[in-house]
Amino acid sequence: MNFKFSRLRIAATAAITAAITATSVAAQDIRIGAMREGSAWYVFAATLEQIIEPIIGANSVEVIARGGGVANPMVVQGGKAEIALSNVASAVWAAEGADVYEGMSAPDIRALVGGLNSVYVGVIATEAFVNKRGTSDLAEIFASDEPVRVLMKPVGSSAVPVAHMIFEGLGTSADEIKANGGDIIQVGTGQIADQMRNGNADIYIDTMIKGHPTITEVALTSDVEFLDIPEAAVPVLKANGLGMGSYGPRWFEGHDDKTVGANLGTVLIANASLDDEAAYQITKAIIENADTLKSSHGAWSRFDPTKAMLLENTGIELHPGALRYYKEAGLM
Repeated sequence: MNFKFSRLRIAATAAITAAITATSVAAQDIRIGAMREGSAWYVFAATLEQIIEPIIGANSVEVIARGGGVANPMVVQGGKAEIALSNVASAVWAAEGADVYEGMSAPDIRALVGGLNSVYVGVIATEAFVNKRGTSDLAEIFASDEPVRVLMKPVGSSAVPVAHMIFEGLGTSADEIKANGGDIIQVGTGQIADQMRNGNADIYIDTMIKGHPTITEVALTSDVEFLDIPEAAVPVLKANGLGMGSYGPRWFEGHDDKTVGANLGTVLIANASLDDEAAYQITKAIIENADTLKSSHGAWSRFDPTKAMLLENTGIELHPGALRYYKEAGLM
């Protein structure tokens, strides 16, 4: 992976280390690395807990309500969760020891179920900013000498390295944005909508999951436009394991057209040390209860269990227990 941003790597290392430390809990049979309560990943993990606990055993499953797309592969690698949700792209970055992990790698992570949902990173701008600049073309916006204030989550979110990839693809960087009088504003999820409502940011970059509560609040309480990621940024994004596609329309208030985003994908990963039988049973439970998982949250509604084992949907090799299930089920 040729994408380099030293300051982000250092911060990412700190975030990953904090996540690993934070998830040090009393030993459980299966700990599921997810994200905060209320997120689509937490809902999925909580639903999965209800499905697999009768199989694994009473009081044997715990959902870890922290972590994220970048941190979770290292949480699994470090043995602080037996399984976890990860973005496909970040699973690849972690397995390969890509630059964002600052010398760390996760050679022991394996895939159980891929293609769980598409996770698009997209761009939102305030209507006031677009009207002031006279364009909704992100390439033109960043090529201008006019300052831009970019809002995103703290390091640890997969959207953050993708935002920096977009900057690189458009011929700029966080340092250049700041040097030009703009700013990179990184705040927790609970502060994002206020930042947009109060006019403290011009552009907001985040994951665009259908029903995403933060994006929903932003769209309902601020006048915003959803911007396409320009073609100029695509080579950098694809070189770093992301696909391109469109999300929407009408995922959010005022979101009337399809919008081009970068697809991180979602995969359930496990440590290679996870017992083969446990990996088999978890994989079987997900595939054979796909409708229950799909109905738990709109984000999972397009999951196709017949494609869950494809490398394009997992990014990394399958756990032997999962491989055994797919072969026995006639899916491979």
